Amino acid sequence: MATGLGSFTVTCQCRTVSTGGRRAQASGAGRHGLERIESCRRGGQTAESEHAGQGTTLSESRAVAAAKRLPVLKTHKVYVDGKFPRSESGRFDRALAPDGTPLANVCRCSRKDVRDAVTAARAAQAGWAARTAYNRGQILYRIAEMLEGRSAQFEALLAAGNATPDEAAAEVQAATDRLVHYAGWTDKYGQVFSSVNPVASSHFNFSILEPTGVVGVLAPESPLLGLVSATAPAIAGGNTTVVLVTGSQPLPAVTFGEVLNSSDVPGGVVNILTGRREEMLAPLAAHRDVDALVLCTADPDVARSAEIEAVHNLKRVAVRPHEDWTNVQSPYEIADLQEVKTTWHPIGS
Repeated sequence: MATGLGSFTVTCQCRTVSTGGRRAQASGAGRHGLERIESCRRGGQTAESEHAGQGTTLSESRAVAAAKRLPVLKTHKVYVDGKFPRSESGRFDRALAPDGTPLANVCRCSRKDVRDAVTAARAAQAGWAARTAYNRGQILYRIAEMLEGRSAQFEALLAAGNATPDEAAAEVQAATDRLVHYAGWTDKYGQVFSSVNPVASSHFNFSILEPTGVVGVLAPESPLLGLVSATAPAIAGGNTTVVLVTGSQPLPAVTFGEVLNSSDVPGGVVNILTGRREEMLAPLAAHRDVDALVLCTADPDVARSAEIEAVHNLKRVAVRPHEDWTNVQSPYEIADLQEVKTTWHPIGS
């Protein structure tokens, strides 16, 4: 640093500034810096040109890497007691597209999982039956709302199972409408099927419907509409359910459990298990705390074997061999899972 009376000069790496003479001169180090910047700029332009020329090659490399990558498949859990536990067995099956492409993993439940689901359904049954018919209707309508909000997801799942886009959209809409249909019947079927009976004695004689209790459901192959059509009338009438999903397209059913979980349905009212029919149906049919069975199968041998197991505690068995569930909706589907209680009330001497 040089100092004087009239001026002082400060020398740095980049430039020299003279305060007295108002002059700025680029130093040698500054000139070298500018040269380096210009060289980097020219080099960057060259690299960009080379990269643009190799764009196709990079895309091909990424495609090859993606083809070699092992996909991480989602393992869907079961839906029991309002929670999403894994199967007690720790086993799983792989859900496949019609062309054999792996889609996801689903739990392969055991007889222990069936017993746990029945326990949850029994614990929830009294509280669910005690709710007003109006409240049960509200909850079924809420399920329909949530299903409608996730319609795109369910359409994609159905399309992965070989449905066309139009067929998938139609099935999701039909399932939503089916829930609304049974939501409307919750406070009306009792008026239709109950009665005041004429008797010869001095009594009032009333017949009213009450829920059967815990209902085991063998879900149909129809992955969404059939599942809803078999389950909705059971819970509309105050029953709780254990649903066995054993078909080739389980993903809509296990995803439907997520809809139920966000739809104000109390835990244990609907329990969904995935796995193999030969490992789950017999324990469910023979369970003494199950009051009724709904068998959605067209195989007479399967229905007969379940009916034989159901004899142990005289379960009510409803066989529904439908393959097309488009028009399967009726208040009689609710009445099939109701018990009739008749009361005699004296009216005088």
